[in-house]
Amino acid sequence: MKPLASQSTPSKNPAPPADVEAEPALSLWQSVLHTVLIGLATWALSWQAGALTRTHVLVWLMALCAAALAVVAARRARIASLELWMLEASALAAASGATGAWSWHLAFKPAAMAFAIMFVASNVYLASASGQKGQKSWAWLLAALLASLAGDVFLMLQDLFIPGLVSFLLAHLAYIVLFGRGVRWWARRDALLLTLGIGAAMVAWLWQGGLPAELRAPVAVYVLVIALMVAQALGRAAQLQTEASRTVALGACLFMLSDSVLAVDRFVQPVPLALFWVLATYYAAQFCIVRGMVQELRSARS
Repeated sequence: MKPLASQSTPSKNPAPPADVEAEPALSLWQSVLHTVLIGLATWALSWQAGALTRTHVLVWLMALCAAALAVVAARRARIASLELWMLEASALAAASGATGAWSWHLAFKPAAMAFAIMFVASNVYLASASGQKGQKSWAWLLAALLASLAGDVFLMLQDLFIPGLVSFLLAHLAYIVLFGRGVRWWARRDALLLTLGIGAAMVAWLWQGGLPAELRAPVAVYVLVIALMVAQALGRAAQLQTEASRTVALGACLFMLSDSVLAVDRFVQPVPLALFWVLATYYAAQFCIVRGMVQELRSARS
């Protein structure tokens, strides 16, 4: 507790910028619930351990550790309850896909993005109730997440690669529009040239690696769009100079990394534990983008 004398004089240290409203700490019963769920997943892992390789056991342990750390973060009010659910579902989706637990994977993969959508929708409701401006930004964020959810579902099913590609293309276009609101377009020319160069190199590698002729044009367009999305996110972070905008930019870069691993594994050469790395970076990307954008839009409401 501060001494009484200090209460009568203003503090010389300015308060940190309110990028986001403080999250309520996870209650004790919620912490117990999440811990029990993690325990059940651990029990399921031990029950299947005889049929899993050591690498698969390690993957499950990493996922469970990530989920446990997320519970700790929520208990300390670092993340919201719905963000916790998203992180837990993401970890379990990545691990179940990598280890071939498809019944779990089919449930956890769409659940992760569903929790992200619910998290954003709850903030949209609060923004509407307070009469906050900027509803279009919330709408573009929701549109990107809904398109991503559709892409997740399509890619889980057989022979629906093109619909999945189109869904994520729409998600990236929505992100480009979102990242362009209130800032200059592609303010960092060096970032634009870099991402376009990486995209061009990736397309050339895929073509040389055996990308089917009928997919060359769609994949080239997709790579161009995601390169523009990353460049816009980097330029936006350079202009705003906030922690939230840098978090969004990190998410955009992770998104490009995830798609690159997926493309290499699918069309060039197998990548060890490809699905695990693809999904781990993908969900980390979506979490960073959602968290950063919600922080910025909340601060606008404040």
